[in-house]
Amino acid sequence: MTVYVRSLETAVPKTMLIQSEARDVFAAQPGLTRLGSRLVGTCFDAAAIDTRFTAVGEMTNDFQAEDPQFYDAATGLLLNPSTKVRNEIFGREATKLFVAAARAAVEACPELDLLDITHLVTVSCTGFFNPGPDYKIVRELGLDPAVQRYHLGFMGCYAAFPALRAAKSFCEADPNAVVLVVCAELCSLHVRTSNDPDTIMGSALFADGAAAAVVTARPGMEDKALLQLDHFETVLTPVGEDSMAWNIGDNGFEMVLGNYVPHIIDDHIVGALQPLLAREPELAALPYSAIRHWAIHPGGRSILDKVESRLGLTEEQLVPAREILRNYGNMSSATVLFVIKRILEQAPEPGDERICSMAFGPGLTVETALFTKLRQAPRPAPEEHNGQERLAAEAPVA
Repeated sequence: MTVYVRSLETAVPKTMLIQSEARDVFAAQPGLTRLGSRLVGTCFDAAAIDTRFTAVGEMTNDFQAEDPQFYDAATGLLLNPSTKVRNEIFGREATKLFVAAARAAVEACPELDLLDITHLVTVSCTGFFNPGPDYKIVRELGLDPAVQRYHLGFMGCYAAFPALRAAKSFCEADPNAVVLVVCAELCSLHVRTSNDPDTIMGSALFADGAAAAVVTARPGMEDKALLQLDHFETVLTPVGEDSMAWNIGDNGFEMVLGNYVPHIIDDHIVGALQPLLAREPELAALPYSAIRHWAIHPGGRSILDKVESRLGLTEEQLVPAREILRNYGNMSSATVLFVIKRILEQAPEPGDERICSMAFGPGLTVETALFTKLRQAPRPAPEEHNGQERLAAEAPVA
């Protein structure tokens, strides 16, 4: 049975962070050592990011909060709220992103009724609340109260793939199934000033965003579908457990993103791809660059550099991943869906339009997937596109 992605939509908060301005704020914090200040400058400048989005409106000098919790624009000081404060904001602001992305994905399928959705899979690793985002989406969109709901929590940047894999399994088990998958992350809630290199790297990379997809195998959908879901595989590298982790601290979640991660990926990416490509021996016999599209999770510039070099890919094949990193930063689980959407927006080309996709997370876990691009997704002008996303993300939450 062939399973399709019928729609794929994204949403971001309204507040844009300019990387150079954020760098200057973090570098000016009074608690930094001379080395810490230099690390801030180096990490922010080397991240290959121009802009990111955050749900924390007060993180810019344009926003004057009466009772600031994260950033006091009057003094230029970064504050350090408790995990409880950060998580309360997650419950409020993440709900807006979950609902905005979900609504956009459903509205992109006018032939489907809201009551057609049989399964809902939500994903996030940047906060917790219950009733959770799955409940909020059902209530806000008016889905069938009996829809089957599943939440994948705290898996990290690769979690979109287990969600899509679950959706594919649901559709293979029930040909009438329509699955709504929604990933939303508020990584910026957990940034803080520090002299620790891992914390500085996280502050330079992470951002907020959401993506949603409608997945189904219903007959007749192939004429409208954007993407065919072919195969998924997962691999744990033999090293790296201590190099990438995501823990809960007293003042937010604490990211461990060691500078050895790109080297681990460099050493093990070929082995991680073997189980996936073995599913189609004709692909396994080709050079990697023969697969036209590569949707790589842009965990950082150095990771993309290692993937491009080790697999012998062209600069053009990494353009979608680098564009998403430059314009949106690392939004954890939602990011690879932004990259796939960018590939779908590219004009179709003659021949086989296969997509090989990879994402990396704690463990070190490597999730891989093979897709087939079926048609071009509509892409509004950049100004209109961003405006729509921001407006949607501001939708009121009951």
